[in-house]
Amino acid sequence: MFKCGSLFSGSSGNSFFIQSDNTNILVDVGVSAKKIKEALLELDFSIEKIDAILITHEHIDHTKSLSFLSCKYNIPVYANKKTWDALSEHREKILAENIKVFNNLENFYIGELKISPFSISHDAADPCGFNIYYNEKKISIATDIGQITEETLNCLKNSSFLFLESNYDPNILKMSSYPYLLKQRISSNKGHMSNITAGKVLQKINNNNLKNVLLIHLSKENNFPELAYETVHEQLNGLSNIPNIVVAPRNKPSQIFNVS
Repeated sequence: MFKCGSLFSGSSGNSFFIQSDNTNILVDVGVSAKKIKEALLELDFSIEKIDAILITHEHIDHTKSLSFLSCKYNIPVYANKKTWDALSEHREKILAENIKVFNNLENFYIGELKISPFSISHDAADPCGFNIYYNEKKISIATDIGQITEETLNCLKNSSFLFLESNYDPNILKMSSYPYLLKQRISSNKGHMSNITAGKVLQKINNNNLKNVLLIHLSKENNFPELAYETVHEQLNGLSNIPNIVVAPRNKPSQIFNVS
């Protein structure tokens, strides 16, 4: 068994769930502990069975309930050193034995899951994505990325399942009420991935292994689920293998996908 899904996804908070036969993890916890607990219960799963939390970067929409969850349920938390340094307020509250430090590009294990973190471009201390392996299958998580490099594309190739950011539509962002500097930040090479860029990423990494793509981290103000889906799908016209594309709900769990 290798399953995954989104609990919450969007600029207001993100959390993703990965499950294998004997290991269960969360990637990011950017909403309240109560919401995460309730979302897991909707999936008929208890938060007490979570073995670890992985953190992509320190921004609050990815870490809001981090220290509370770790302390209340005695959950180890994995982040790289610079991210931990940026999470000093959370780190001070977490038991020392539950503070786990990894290096980007160095593999490690949580239970039976092999975790391979890779560096990404975002305005955080040391942001990363994750490749998660089990039974010769690979789940990739790529969110909060301002620039897609060849190194990033190589990390996403041969995925069986892909969590892929599709944050904004450039035209909507241009016309939005956001301040100019915030617009510049979002569209910069340290910002977020647009719908068009998400589609181009899928063009470049497309292969027969990739069965499902979950579009995540959609902006509430600068995107629409239907627009994200259509824009990404348009980029795949003519390809021999088109994966199943689903947009993650903002405020509730997505379907749970079997990774095969």
